[in-house]
Amino acid sequence: MVRKILLGCGIASSVLYVVSDVIGTLLYPGYSYTDNTFSELAAEGAPTRPLMLALIVLGTPLVAAFGVGVWTSATPKRAGSITGAMLMGYTATGMAAQLFFPMKTREALAADEGTLRNAMHPPVTLVSVIFLLLAVGFGSRLLGKGFRYYSYATIALLVVFGVLSGQQGGRAEANLPTSWLGLEQRINAYTFALWLAVLAIGLLRAQKAQ
Repeated sequence: MVRKILLGCGIASSVLYVVSDVIGTLLYPGYSYTDNTFSELAAEGAPTRPLMLALIVLGTPLVAAFGVGVWTSATPKRAGSITGAMLMGYTATGMAAQLFFPMKTREALAADEGTLRNAMHPPVTLVSVIFLLLAVGFGSRLLGKGFRYYSYATIALLVVFGVLSGQQGGRAEANLPTSWLGLEQRINAYTFALWLAVLAIGLLRAQKAQ
């Protein structure tokens, strides 16, 4: 039962991410779902930062709990333990990027009001993305051939849209228009959230069959 609860946290975390993204977008005047990044919702000076931090603090332990569930229940054991460890690394660095190394609003960055703390947001986020890719890579071995191919396709999407969104990072810091940047990042984020939910459902079914 404990393992089922831990694995169920993977589904809950994905749902909470999408819900928090939609709520934050609706509450931020002038914010564009297609052109602004998710990190801007939690940026220093953003009107939605308090709410987003509360949701991040609530949602991050769900991913960590799912990582523990994968580590302790998935087979093959080595792939399961590495996948769980990568998910927990992704969780820790992702939370650090938003809580301790947040970006400032575009307007503040363009006015050169950023600090070293804000400048650390991109590299810490990059480390989080590396953990994410490793989790998908090792996790591809946990549910059979079909899931393996699905995981490979997920990695391909994450890399392609990660490169596309990375090309506009300088424009965001200069407070210049960033057409489709938000959509590109959300394709990445929702692709991973879906992969996480599919893995959780597959592992739950495997537990039930035992």
